Amino acid sequence: MEEQPKEKAQLVEAPKQGDAAAGPEQTTPKSQSNFGKNQMTKRLQPTLNWRATVDVKGKGIKDTQEEKHGGRLEKPRASLTPGRAQLPRKSLDKSEEILSESSSESEEEEEPADLRQEANVDSPSEYWQIQKLVKYLKGGNQTTTVIVLSSMRDFNLSQETCQLAIRDVGGLEVLINLLDTDEIKCKIGSLKILKEISHNPQIRRNIVDLGGLPVMVNILDSPHKILRCLAAETIANIAKFRRARRVVRQHEGITKLVALLDCAQTAAEPPQSSLYETREVEVARCGALALWSCSKSYANKEAIRKAGGIPLLAQLLKTSHENMLIPVVGTLQECASEEHYRAAIKAERIIENLVKNLNSENEQLQEHCAMAIYQCAEDEDTRELVRLHGGLKPLASLLSKTDNKERLAAVTGAIWKCSISKENVAKFREYKAIETLVGLLTNQPEEVLINVVGALGECCQEHENRVIVRRCGGIQPLVNLLVGINQALLVNVTKAVGACAVEPESMAIIDRLDGVRLLWSLLKNPHADVKASAAWALCPCIQNAKDAGEMVRSFVGGLELIVSLLKSDNQEVLASVCAAITNIAKDQENLAVITDHGVVPLLSKLTNTSNDKLRRHLAEVIARCCMWGRNRVAFGEYRAVAPLVRYLKSNDTNVHRATAQALYQLSEDINNCITMHENAAVKLLLDMIGSPDQDLQEAAAGCISNIRRLALATDKVRYT
Repeated sequence: MEEQPKEKAQLVEAPKQGDAAAGPEQTTPKSQSNFGKNQMTKRLQPTLNWRATVDVKGKGIKDTQEEKHGGRLEKPRASLTPGRAQLPRKSLDKSEEILSESSSESEEEEEPADLRQEANVDSPSEYWQIQKLVKYLKGGNQTTTVIVLSSMRDFNLSQETCQLAIRDVGGLEVLINLLDTDEIKCKIGSLKILKEISHNPQIRRNIVDLGGLPVMVNILDSPHKILRCLAAETIANIAKFRRARRVVRQHEGITKLVALLDCAQTAAEPPQSSLYETREVEVARCGALALWSCSKSYANKEAIRKAGGIPLLAQLLKTSHENMLIPVVGTLQECASEEHYRAAIKAERIIENLVKNLNSENEQLQEHCAMAIYQCAEDEDTRELVRLHGGLKPLASLLSKTDNKERLAAVTGAIWKCSISKENVAKFREYKAIETLVGLLTNQPEEVLINVVGALGECCQEHENRVIVRRCGGIQPLVNLLVGINQALLVNVTKAVGACAVEPESMAIIDRLDGVRLLWSLLKNPHADVKASAAWALCPCIQNAKDAGEMVRSFVGGLELIVSLLKSDNQEVLASVCAAITNIAKDQENLAVITDHGVVPLLSKLTNTSNDKLRRHLAEVIARCCMWGRNRVAFGEYRAVAPLVRYLKSNDTNVHRATAQALYQLSEDINNCITMHENAAVKLLLDMIGSPDQDLQEAAAGCISNIRRLALATDKVRYT
């Protein structure tokens, strides 16, 4: 048996200077290039003269060094395995790779240990039998090779023992060599074996290390359909990790795989008995399968689009072949995470066919169609198309089928995104989907709960739906979810609880279940999104709670905590906290407490922002805080007045209203009036007196009145 490569020791070495400077086209060291020449020479020899000349021991170390440090396109990552050192980051050299991999990539990002089967008496008989066959494969002629390949396929190649037996005796090298011969039968037999054993994560990495992928990509140009099918299917199995996907792209594999989709011009027609048509469809199916695996990379998504893949996928989506539809929809689902893809999907009228296939009996097809809709429904026009093509009803009906959790997660995700549009929410209420969603708040995996709660958060923006949720007993399970740790789930559940709190009856239930205290505790969460969502949810809770002032003061350290969040660097956190403090400050005692905690200087530091959302809520909280003690004067001393005047130049009417109200309160102080006059506030406020917004009119007029009154008093003193 060959000695295992000492990969671990190699990982902790620093990259060589020459490797770090290598370009994308120079990712192979000289020794590796010589190895490639030796391999090519061997492939051109008769089968009888082949020898297992691959130095696995030496190559393992060299390939590891190259993969980790030599190429620009490989993005380094911290090891997840205890005992491995973290690789040094070369940020300038890795920019392309960072862009090329999408967030959907989660499988096999960590190099698994290359554990080889130990030769001992406990190995099953299949292990030794396969190794014996591989030895015949190395030294046999053409006839022997075909017979041995056929014999190897008689074993259960899905078993890891059989897979490792082929690899450990050098069988992978021989099988890859066979792909470069001119014998069709040898190529077919080799590809069939490689297709089966490449389901093993370590085997597919070994195939890439041995240069098998470029050979398979070349076979995609073969005139023989069966070879193209087998090569594409094998590529689909191998391209499960980042490096393999990159190799496929770099050798023009994406363009060739897209070309396979064009082989099925008859795919949109009903299934026929013609063998020719069946093979045409099979070629396209295998091409779509490989593209599905490759489409987890951003760079590959771009390559698919540039190669004209979207129109071809749209055409294949009209087929009645379910085994074709699954990889086609799967590829579209992956690509729909990119905005320009969603625009192209809408232009190609793909949504209509996705909706049609929701009515299929195939659960996997339903799942991928729902997931594709989930990805595309970020766009308002797409949400409308789903409704117009009748897609909301099948989505609602699939909610009741809870046995398949993957499909349920996809369906609830599609419903969540579609619920962003009010017209769709009305349809879901008509289909009784809201009651079903409430029933899914318990005993479901987090993937489902995130989407269910997200959908309820959107639906509960309307009064009728809030009543339905309360009557169906949905408040308690929502409050119970506030104690979780999943960031996405907490963001959604806080929004849903906040939406329900708008109803006084629901707010009473939330208060009784200690929901407000749980929301307040989430202000300590390390994730900014959770903090912001919790602060937004507290606003309706404080507005609709009985004796809200006392409730807020009952939280030990609660006021100090929320004031301290004004030191955050996150704009959304600052805006939400300002909105929450505005409601807290309606109680005079609470206003006094937060003043003692230094709310005025903290708010004053934020006034130079250009974010209109923050400007609005900041102006509102300043207006509210002016109603205590000498806070008006303090805001002037902390130079908050002049920046507020600039808010009047915003294009947002809500900012104008809040700013005018803040300036009106501040104008009660003489020095603040002088500052406003010096910063030309009067002219801006005069324009707003004619606004159709009555609150804005009154605040602007009141502020001008105070400034004018001060000017008259000054003139009177001056001339008397």
